[in-house]
Amino acid sequence: MIELTDERATHELARRLVAALPAGSVVLLRGPLGAGKTTLARYVALELGFEGRVTSPTYTLMHTYPTPAGPVLHVDVYRLPDPKQIYDLGLDEAAATARLTLIEWGEPKDFPGALEVELQPVSENVRRVTLRARDPRLQEAARRVTEEMRTRG
Repeated sequence: MIELTDERATHELARRLVAALPAGSVVLLRGPLGAGKTTLARYVALELGFEGRVTSPTYTLMHTYPTPAGPVLHVDVYRLPDPKQIYDLGLDEAAATARLTLIEWGEPKDFPGALEVELQPVSENVRRVTLRARDPRLQEAARRVTEEMRTRG
């Protein structure tokens, strides 16, 4: 488990995730409203060179942020009765060229090859984060990022 005590720590987590995750990775951003899912997505896009505004794609379902490393897809499946419907809206095609695909409110059963980033608010500024993955490459990335974040100084 990782403890984030401020936005600077959230930015550091994003930096380490970007460095550790292979191109094409899918990341599930999970947690209650206000947990910091969109904030983490903003820092991931920033770390990859996107300088525009990052907002929650709750109503548009999918935003694409162009970066020098390839597009970052930011998806929100909250409003979909079946999260797998996002594939009918072109997720596969868009994800094929994406550097990273970030999915808010996704369930691991619907996206089994994804890295799960669970954000749990502890207080107004503190979040506890757990990284989980089934894919061995992503398991290693999760282990490495968790260790690096625990020992950062």
